[in-house]
Amino acid sequence: MSTLENKIDFKVIVSVTNANPNGDPLNGNRPRQNFDGFGEISDVAIKRKIRNRLQDLGEHIFVQSDDRADDGFKSLKDRADAVEELEAIIKDKKKDADRYAEVACKTFMDTRSFGQVFAFKGSDLSVGVRGPVSIQTAVSIDPIDINTMQITKSVNSVTGDKKGSDTMGTKHFVDFGVYVFNGSINVQLAEKTGFTEADAEKIKEALTTLFENDASSARPDGSMAVEKVYWWEHPSKMGKASSAKVHRSVKIEKIPEVDRAKSFDDYKVTVEPLEGIELTVIEGL
Repeated sequence: MSTLENKIDFKVIVSVTNANPNGDPLNGNRPRQNFDGFGEISDVAIKRKIRNRLQDLGEHIFVQSDDRADDGFKSLKDRADAVEELEAIIKDKKKDADRYAEVACKTFMDTRSFGQVFAFKGSDLSVGVRGPVSIQTAVSIDPIDINTMQITKSVNSVTGDKKGSDTMGTKHFVDFGVYVFNGSINVQLAEKTGFTEADAEKIKEALTTLFENDASSARPDGSMAVEKVYWWEHPSKMGKASSAKVHRSVKIEKIPEVDRAKSFDDYKVTVEPLEGIELTVIEGL
């Protein structure tokens, strides 16, 4: 399969309804907010979801979450050492870092997409891979309102003589919000990692179905949805325009008559055409 030849930019619009899109562990797991009150979803959380979708699509993923591990390995080192070529390079006196990176990229799609640092305790070899796919933090269009709900547990955890008192807890969620994140795929780095045109199509599919098989207590099925994916393909390696200009060509504004947005229909999206750059717009599924 041919290596990616033309630069790609993309923008994804996501709606959140009565869900916690990305809890902040340093703030009681409340939905992330910046100092101006706008909601955020970290780039790390977005990459996690993309990795999960790629894994669902049958791709070999290096950074797997423990609850979704499909190969039985409990650590990244074990997963890397299970690849015979990688283990042979580690044991070889030459410790060819370039060859190690090449094999890792060929083996794991998330490595050749996002990059990875291979530096494990007890190993003399440290390898860093820069990936071509970059993702920005998602930020809400408007400041978000966060609701907090108290919850109780009315069952004993262990058998006892007396009924245990209900355990109090809290759940935090966003009433409604529209979040946007941008990303790009760099051709020069794609050439180094072996990232292909087919890989780009899989990333696009993962973005379009980002929240499938992602349900949890904090994010029930249907509470988070991909509304639109904008996918620009440039006619050259360097691109016809900067990524910043491409991303800014899509403007999302609340309809003036709407005081408080309650659905994605309360927003107006306009797209400025960019000469020489092919745009594909994918509606949310």
